[in-house]
Amino acid sequence: MKAFMKTIRAAALAICGLALLSCSAGRNIHGTSIDGARYFVNITDVVPDVILEIRYYSTYNFVGSRIDGYEEPTALLTREAADSLKAVNDELRKMGYGLKIYDAYRPQKAVDHFVRWASDIADTSMKRSFYPDVDKSLLFEQQYIMEKSGHTRGSTVDLTLFRISDGKDVDMGATFDWFGVESHPDFCGNPQTGEYLGGSGSSRTITAEQFANRMILRRAMLRHGFKPLDSEWWHFTLSDEPFPDTYFTFPVRMLGNKL
Repeated sequence: MKAFMKTIRAAALAICGLALLSCSAGRNIHGTSIDGARYFVNITDVVPDVILEIRYYSTYNFVGSRIDGYEEPTALLTREAADSLKAVNDELRKMGYGLKIYDAYRPQKAVDHFVRWASDIADTSMKRSFYPDVDKSLLFEQQYIMEKSGHTRGSTVDLTLFRISDGKDVDMGATFDWFGVESHPDFCGNPQTGEYLGGSGSSRTITAEQFANRMILRRAMLRHGFKPLDSEWWHFTLSDEPFPDTYFTFPVRMLGNKL
């Protein structure tokens, strides 16, 4: 009987192991499966003093509900991206700033959730908060929603700054995930030179201080190996990302690996 029970236990462990591997897998453009979680870390293990505000675990996001694949309010990155983010954080803390993370690794099932939501034209419950000037039927055409995301490769992070002195967010002039030109890094200024150019020619604008705040974050990220996106001031990807052609599927939850 003991031998039989040992056999059953071993079989159960093997099945659990296969299930975990399946949940951790990613598949690159060549069809090769990769065990993703072993290459990822909890951001808070590497940068313990970041603030996490994981919008897709909450209902405060452009969809209005928790997004598929977000099982815990945590943030994951590849080890390489997390190490570079630590260097960013170390630099900014000397200036009196800390990092707040909105999103990092995003499983493919979350992206699929966005696609389903965008296809449901009638669901506009969060329009006023995130896309008041954009017709939902144009979200695909204007590339606010796409079927693949760099986040799913594991080295992209959405973030902002907070002041260490009082814990308050630094004013960036437009909220995270705002669908509109106000989110562009070059809105009212030149991000290459850091020059503020004034009014946007529309009813919305950002101040010189708000533009300068965006540049503080941008310059620190670029100095430590990240590249920006031309449509979102909060979005950065590690330039030398380790999985440039792999889209992972494992859910967002705390990893057990210790550094």
